[in-house]
Amino acid sequence: MDPLPPRLHRDVVSFVRRSARMNESQARSWERHRDTYVVDLPRGPMSTSIADDATVDWAAEFGREAPLIVEIGSGTGDSLAPMAAGRPEADVVAFEVFEPAIASTVGRLARAGVRNVRIVIADGAQGLDRLFGDGTVSELWTFFADPWHKKRHHKRRIVQAPFIALVAKVLTPGGLFRLATDWEPYAEEMLARLNAAPAFGNLAPDGGYAPRDESRTATRFERRGQRLGHGVWDLSFRRTP
Repeated sequence: MDPLPPRLHRDVVSFVRRSARMNESQARSWERHRDTYVVDLPRGPMSTSIADDATVDWAAEFGREAPLIVEIGSGTGDSLAPMAAGRPEADVVAFEVFEPAIASTVGRLARAGVRNVRIVIADGAQGLDRLFGDGTVSELWTFFADPWHKKRHHKRRIVQAPFIALVAKVLTPGGLFRLATDWEPYAEEMLARLNAAPAFGNLAPDGGYAPRDESRTATRFERRGQRLGHGVWDLSFRRTP
């Protein structure tokens, strides 16, 4: 059995905390649907951190026992809403720190009648560490994480050794780690790191990038990039027993 990693501390976070100003539509969605979808937690010393003693009973939160999927960085919910709708047998916990994006997401979820999603306003890596027990997550999605283009900022990239160890800890045996990026150097780095991780097996038969999973709905930003000729690289890894 793989040794368990130490508790993850993220002094350097993988995101920029942006303005929380909402437009009128977002403000209405926030007011109407926040209580349905957003999980309130005691905060740590920073606005996006979680208190050390915070816990969530996910079965009670969703009102059932079901496989858990976690998405880190759900953005405005362009892909989250249809992907969750397509997985009614599972419950999805999404982490996002940008409140206007969450407001757009909850409005989108409500309009689509999707009820198997909860959103946590917090650093996703910290939330994954503190709110999920070992071997309790069936899938982890990290789609289009900030690639932090400049070399001096590469330390902010989320897919690094401590995070990979954390994902391995919380995933069930056979659980899936799914990633996508539109920045080729970051794709190459993630592929190399995960191929070298003994806790994971690459589902691509040649050990390279995975075919695009059609269940991953393209966001408007991804579609815009494709119109501009940008590539997209998908990765799919399975947690080994």
